[in-house]
Amino acid sequence: MAVSNISFGVFAAIVAIIFAISMPLAHGQSSAPAPSPTSDGAAIDQGVACILMLVALVLTYLIH
Repeated sequence: MAVSNISFGVFAAIVAIIFAISMPLAHGQSSAPAPSPTSDGAAIDQGVACILMLVALVLTYLIH
């Protein structure tokens, strides 16, 4: 009796694994790719401004 309960548990686990693997494949559609991130250029402008400020600081230090 105990052997049949264990074998039924193993059988149920195998069926559950097969069911879990095969169900996403049954939909037949792949999900749409995520849209690429867009930038309005504000981050680029801030980076350029920061570099220009550092260049101005270094030039001011070297001149004085």
